[in-house]
Amino acid sequence: MLTFLVGGARSGKSTLAVQMGLRSGAPVTFVATAEPFDDDLRERVARHRAERPPLWTTVECPIALGDAVAAVPDAQFLIVDCLTVWLANLFQHEPSHDVHVAAAVQALHGRQGRTVVVSNEVGMGVHPETGLGRGYRDALGRVNQLVAAGADTTLLLVAGRAVRLDDPWELLS
Repeated sequence: MLTFLVGGARSGKSTLAVQMGLRSGAPVTFVATAEPFDDDLRERVARHRAERPPLWTTVECPIALGDAVAAVPDAQFLIVDCLTVWLANLFQHEPSHDVHVAAAVQALHGRQGRTVVVSNEVGMGVHPETGLGRGYRDALGRVNQLVAAGADTTLLLVAGRAVRLDDPWELLS
C-alpha cells in the first residue's frame, strides 16, 4: 500500500509520516534523501533524525532512490522523505535525471509493503524567476503526478490537516 503525502513547507507531511511509522507496529526503514550541504539543511537533518526512534533503520540516499526502495523488504514499513530534496539532488548531480526518476517510480509502484512517500507541492507558489527554477518546479510536478498515479491514498497536507486527493476521472465517472 502506497500513501503519498504532498503539501507545502511545514505543512505536517514529515510529522505524519513518522507518526504512521510509529503506529504501524512493523519495523521501519526511513529513506532520507537530504544532502546536508549548508547550515540550514544540517539543522533540518539533525531535527528529523532526533524525531525518529533509534531502532528504525535509516538509509541515506541522495541519488539512487529506486535502488534504495527496492532493497527494503516488504515486511518493513518504508518512509521516503522526501522527493523534493531528492529531485534537487538529481538536478545538482545528475542533469539527465529521467532514468533515476523512472527507477524510483517503478520501485515505489512495485513495492508490496506499506510505503509512505513525502513531497512538496511547489506549483502553488510564486512563479520561479529563473529557467532553472521553472524547470525544477515543472519536473517536481511531473514526479508528484507519477507517484500519485500509483498511490493507493494521496493526501494534501495544509496546517497539519489532510485533504484526500482522488483521481479526477473517478470523480467524473
